[in-house]
Amino acid sequence: MSQFKVVVTDYNYHTFAPEKEVFDQMGIELTLEQCQTEEEVIEKCRDADAILNQYAPISRKVIESLDNLKVVARYGIGFNTVDLEAATENGVAVANVTDYCLDEVSDHAMALLLSSVRKVTLMNNEVKKGNWDYKVAIPVYRMRGRKLGLIGFGNIPQRLTEKAQAFGIDVIAYDPFVPKKVADSMNVELVELEELYEQSDYVSVHLPLNDKTKGIISHDAFKKMKKEAFIINTSRGPVIDEQALIEALENGEIAGAGLDVLETEPIEDGHPFLNMDQVILNPHSAFYSVEAEAELKRKAAQNVADVLSGYFPTYLVNKDVKENVNLKEK
Repeated sequence: MSQFKVVVTDYNYHTFAPEKEVFDQMGIELTLEQCQTEEEVIEKCRDADAILNQYAPISRKVIESLDNLKVVARYGIGFNTVDLEAATENGVAVANVTDYCLDEVSDHAMALLLSSVRKVTLMNNEVKKGNWDYKVAIPVYRMRGRKLGLIGFGNIPQRLTEKAQAFGIDVIAYDPFVPKKVADSMNVELVELEELYEQSDYVSVHLPLNDKTKGIISHDAFKKMKKEAFIINTSRGPVIDEQALIEALENGEIAGAGLDVLETEPIEDGHPFLNMDQVILNPHSAFYSVEAEAELKRKAAQNVADVLSGYFPTYLVNKDVKENVNLKEK
């Protein structure tokens, strides 16, 4: 029997071979659960030393109920499912994987942008209905010389910058945490958020979800955007005020949206987006490729293995926890 208990709280994966490859070296067996509520996580993870987490809530209540818990490793870049403050106070390391899908998400954002601007999805749907007529897509504007505004300028939007610039698109960005020299090196101008809304022909969102970013893109933002503008979101659905976006689209304040993420997932029956030809919807899939999924699972498992071996994980989120735990640097 393994000296450690590692539980996957919830998952939509078909294989756990990458995790097992990491854990077999330590004699650890995975326990797979499908928790949706705090109570289910507490019940199924009561003796867990480590948790691998996808979407289930790892709240203060959960963390304070799991006496053996040493690490929560997220399957992903975001960590909004975890109460970081509670984890830090209770000596629980929280880890994510920040670099597993940089090309996948930036490629997907570019694909949504291209399909929105060139009306590819719209025309595909019309052709399949028997309507062979490009005029259903009018107007379509030339992309070269247009301006893409990036809200957030971390690793993924920096990759997207290179791809957009290859199409002759100029790039500006808003990110108060990125040094000007980083933007300058990529020929990107850093601007204030209001300037970005006013100047951009296309807006691509790359924000983490937290108390400060939830609903940050709302009525005022859409009123400042150009009527020909498209907004792309491959980050987190709730950073956009969805009702404000619906109203902006209905009122013609912007031209369209390419959304990989929504406030509520999966999308609810009867949602207005489902009847909007100017909205492209994907099922939170931008992260995915065969290679990216395997890399994510391996690195998430390694975060757990590091902590259970007495080391800080490579991708430690709550760095203040170092004061509360007896772990070593690798």
